[in-house]
Amino acid sequence: MLLTIATTHAPATDLGYLLYKHPDRCQRFDLTFGAAHVFYPEASEARCEVALLVEVDPVTLARGKAAQRRASTLWPYVNDRPYAASSFLSVAISEVFGSALSGKSKDRPELVGEAIPLEIGIESLPCRGGEKLLRALFEPLGYAVEAERLPLDEEHEAWGMSPYHRVRLTGTVTLSDALAHLTVLAPVLDDDKHYFVDHEEVEKLMRRGEGWLAGHPERETISKRYLKRRGELVRAALDGLEPLEGGDGPPGVAEERVERGPGLHQRRLEWVRDELARLGARSVLDLGCGEGKLVKLLLEEGRAQRVLGVDASPRELGRAERKLERSPNRERASLAQGSVVYLDERLVGWDAAALVEVIEHVDEARLPALERAVFGHARPGAVVVTTPNAEYNALFESLPAGKMRHPDHRFEWTRAELRAWAEGVAERNGYAVRFAPLGDVDEALGGPSQAAIFELEAR
Repeated sequence: MLLTIATTHAPATDLGYLLYKHPDRCQRFDLTFGAAHVFYPEASEARCEVALLVEVDPVTLARGKAAQRRASTLWPYVNDRPYAASSFLSVAISEVFGSALSGKSKDRPELVGEAIPLEIGIESLPCRGGEKLLRALFEPLGYAVEAERLPLDEEHEAWGMSPYHRVRLTGTVTLSDALAHLTVLAPVLDDDKHYFVDHEEVEKLMRRGEGWLAGHPERETISKRYLKRRGELVRAALDGLEPLEGGDGPPGVAEERVERGPGLHQRRLEWVRDELARLGARSVLDLGCGEGKLVKLLLEEGRAQRVLGVDASPRELGRAERKLERSPNRERASLAQGSVVYLDERLVGWDAAALVEVIEHVDEARLPALERAVFGHARPGAVVVTTPNAEYNALFESLPAGKMRHPDHRFEWTRAELRAWAEGVAERNGYAVRFAPLGDVDEALGGPSQAAIFELEAR
């Protein structure tokens, strides 16, 4: 089976440092079921491509426990395991590219967390569920998917098409994330594993899925197939899949305490509600809705005819459901599990979206994925983003110098930093953007929170 990974990141040969594999060498690695070979078909500063060729030893396969579990006595001798991407490929990636998978690089540590352009090729990927499932698994992660279904035999057309696809994935992601996606989703698509699955496999799924699986639209399918449909293991995995990317929700009690009580948070939500009304939004997305405070305000205000609250945390959605039980116009609102960094068809076609104190809970390396999902794919008519103003932190007496307002914040931006990011997003996606301070404004430091209001330009 053959896997290739290429990048045009400059200099592209940094790929060798990330993988701990020198581009000028061909290397062999012994595996319990065969061998893996690593080589570079191309290695220049403009483009670098690495290939992982995995050889499955048919004798080892025939003598192994997997062969004994098969009903067919021919399976050890007639099977697709030597060429089809499967759990064998996942094990090879883990053993050969283990440091890169773990996000470690001694020589390029600054590049580990950086999203870089990647092109991934898999020559024969079983898609038991068809191309539809293939796209449902990879497209929400920000990949463009090209798939060519392969015939069972090119010389015997009457035999029909096989479940195998030649696949090309392109996207801008960190290398460690890309390898994690492959190690989890290859056996999911194959819908099989060559080894016994137990509770250690649940822990592995949690580890490999950190930061992306909790909010994936197909998280249940992924968990079931990855754990070979063992009910108790699947339940343990789904119970443990809380959002690990920072919880796309409003600030918690600790943040409100720093901001001098809940008053600022409530004023912020009311400002967003009023801004959405000024924008004339009749259908509104609350991305990172948390316990549903903004959704409740929008229902009480009454202008919005449709409101969808989206959050990665089932616990927060449960709180939101309870909060909305007796709200007026309750029938206008719905809640859904999802994430601001995944492409999601449910988010397409809305007048406006709000991200209230959400972006600072997302790793900066994942902001391009948020941009693609919200501004590139969903493309609401308007987007209201609020985030803390780091300059104002100096006025919070309870906040030590250099500390952020909440332990889960991945960053807190100055006004200039928000402006630079927002103007770039607007220019790349066809929006106009304006800015506003929120809360009590200090003449020198601005407001405690800051807002960027995006409006889709007419074309």
